Amino acid sequence: MASLIEMSSPILPPGKLPPALLAELLPDAASLPAEVRVGPRIGEDACAIAVEGGSLIAATDPITLLGSGVASHAVWINANDVAVMGVEPRWFLANVMLPIGTREDEVRDLFASMQEALGELGAVLVGGHSEITGAVNMPLVVGQMLGWCEGERFVTTGGVRPGDVILQVGQTPVEGALVIADARPDVDVDPQLLARARQALRDPGISVVAPALLAARLGATALHDPTEGGLATALHEMADAGDVAIVDLDPAAVLWFEPGVALSRAVGADPWGTLASGALLAAFGPDEADSAREALSARGHDVAEIARAEAGAGVSRTDGSPLPRFERDELSRVLGS
Repeated sequence: MASLIEMSSPILPPGKLPPALLAELLPDAASLPAEVRVGPRIGEDACAIAVEGGSLIAATDPITLLGSGVASHAVWINANDVAVMGVEPRWFLANVMLPIGTREDEVRDLFASMQEALGELGAVLVGGHSEITGAVNMPLVVGQMLGWCEGERFVTTGGVRPGDVILQVGQTPVEGALVIADARPDVDVDPQLLARARQALRDPGISVVAPALLAARLGATALHDPTEGGLATALHEMADAGDVAIVDLDPAAVLWFEPGVALSRAVGADPWGTLASGALLAAFGPDEADSAREALSARGHDVAEIARAEAGAGVSRTDGSPLPRFERDELSRVLGS
């Protein structure tokens, strides 16, 4: 007979843990040792640990939604999380789990794509683990990316302040387009949009390393990397981390990736809540926002002012209506993975 706990405890859906449950599980900041400068908190993309002369920045993320391109995808996703701290990604570890039946040439291709992505970043593989196992039915790469900065010269998601302007850099949902094209190759959309979605890893790409590092140099008060739950969830995470309200969100100003929007809608997903790697949220003081936008644009980055921060909580549009918060990514919901 099932215990009372088993009967009363809800079954969790695929995707990230619910924010309320995760907040309950994470350690309180006051309980962490002094060398932990940034610890686990909803909305923060990486941790910062004091080491001699500076801070070690570390992030980890698995790639579970893709079969093809999983290794390079893991490199870029983890690099983004370090870069949005304003720190250059330098050292990568990979836990590579492969299904039974994997061939040698498939492993060589996987590691070649990983090394290619690392070479583009200027980062190196420094360790990890690999095995063939019945525990997975598709390649799984759990990456860890590390970086280092002097002192405490890093940026956090929680650094956003009342009065800051919120810029979006890069389009959304780029990653969502890539995942749908891989999982549903027969999706009913314009063939040209499907072709663009299949190339989305490279064009426009899911990396925000270059714009994030530039934004940090330009004086960004906060940076955040939208991923699961899409742009909407990322905006809520930024508001929560900074204990601010994000207001005057202008849907017409959002930089949408047309193939991502079309493919999301074709499979019944809301683009606002669809995997969004490839976009960056950057907060700047009101006196710096215009020059930062110009500098980012001059380097070839798509950039738009989409909202601002003020005292309060939550995220609302220009008409005052609240922006929905997605408890799980839309693709986890519609693809059932």
